[in-house]
Amino acid sequence: MQLDTTRPHWMPALDHDGAPLYLQIAGALEAAVADGALRPGDRLPPQRMLAGALGVDLTTITRAYDEARRRRLLDAVTGRGSFVASRGTHPDETIDLGMNIPPAPRGMSLAELIGRDVASLLRGTDADRLMTYHVGPGTEVDRAAGALWLEPLLGKLPVGRIVVAPGAQAALAAVLSLRARAGDTILAEQLTYPGLISAAAQLGLRVVGVETDGEGPLPQALEAACRLHAPRLVYLLPTMQNPTTVTTPEPRRREIVRIAARMRLPILEDDPYSLLAGNAPPAFATLLPQQTTYIATVSKTLTPGLRQAYVVLPAGEGGEALVGALRALDLMPAPLMTALLTRWIREGTAARILEAVRSEAALRQRLATELLPSAAGHRNGLHVWQALPQHWNRHRLIEAARRHGLGVTPSDAFAVEAPAPDAVRISLGAVPDRTRLRDALATLAAIIREERPGGYRVV
Repeated sequence: MQLDTTRPHWMPALDHDGAPLYLQIAGALEAAVADGALRPGDRLPPQRMLAGALGVDLTTITRAYDEARRRRLLDAVTGRGSFVASRGTHPDETIDLGMNIPPAPRGMSLAELIGRDVASLLRGTDADRLMTYHVGPGTEVDRAAGALWLEPLLGKLPVGRIVVAPGAQAALAAVLSLRARAGDTILAEQLTYPGLISAAAQLGLRVVGVETDGEGPLPQALEAACRLHAPRLVYLLPTMQNPTTVTTPEPRRREIVRIAARMRLPILEDDPYSLLAGNAPPAFATLLPQQTTYIATVSKTLTPGLRQAYVVLPAGEGGEALVGALRALDLMPAPLMTALLTRWIREGTAARILEAVRSEAALRQRLATELLPSAAGHRNGLHVWQALPQHWNRHRLIEAARRHGLGVTPSDAFAVEAPAPDAVRISLGAVPDRTRLRDALATLAAIIREERPGGYRVV
């Protein structure tokens, strides 16, 4: 019997000059499962048949299927072949729409990249050097990689202005500890990043919320808060703001800069998302460099597991105090992860991961727009912000969602001062595949549409 060697409908043409063929095939499988072109229980072609259809050797297909099984895409049944794995959820398992992390990069395997490049680093570097203490602002090479990574946003930076930090949260707490003392006041938007709220509470700082509109902080409200509270700094997350998704446009940023300059108000700019946005307005660090401390994590653009952020100091400020504060909080970034990130940036791997994450985030945002049309979002964002209709209280909605196995984050987590609005943040990156995400968002949309919260029916 002659085998059917027609290329499957879900398999694009292979690029023989691109990534390893087995990774392309595994990536195509993953994309087909995410898109719904392959459904749980679908049987895949026998390996020999697929090798003939694609014009590759059998070993390539075997490696591709092994990689797909490692990604939990396939189940093998002895004597019957390989099948798309079930995505069944345990009744007690919650689908995570609460954790704001980037989705797995579309068409790439982080495990493959990490394994390959860590092995290469260990072959070319003394392992003992990577396993010892590295205390300080970072090596010249690592800081130069940070400058290169941030160049699209901030232009060319002197390496001396950059400090390599063990994550944005440690950097945020360290900067706050240097700029303010217990009992001091800092300003932030009325709804802001929970990490800022928790760090301020730990340090005994009072956070005062500045009124906002659809373009970010209101200049007149910021100026009034400065005169009333004599704050030590203002914390701003101006691009794809967490949680509201607002991006403050350039004219409003310039108004804020004029006020900050006149009031001599330091700015702490948290910028995890601008590289994802792709077209962000100028950063405060470029508009008022002498008064702005800038933090950029790679946790939202690449992967949280790298646990690294870059801090750009105000122009003319030394980094010794910040290095000391970071050392007291978290000692140092993990040298192996720092070396890996530096390699990825210098060799272009980080840029390719960023583009793949952006592509997957955009597809997920389109899903959210389709199913939750009233939610606010950015086309490349990791989350949406859903204001609730009048018949829903956010706490009842959270409970209703939980009963259907969905976890979302209420506005209370982001509110600087009570009362919080009836709204929830819905994160799109933690659910492994898009088909499951679609199902989760459809369920949540049905819950929100239900006119009688006590008696909703979800189908």
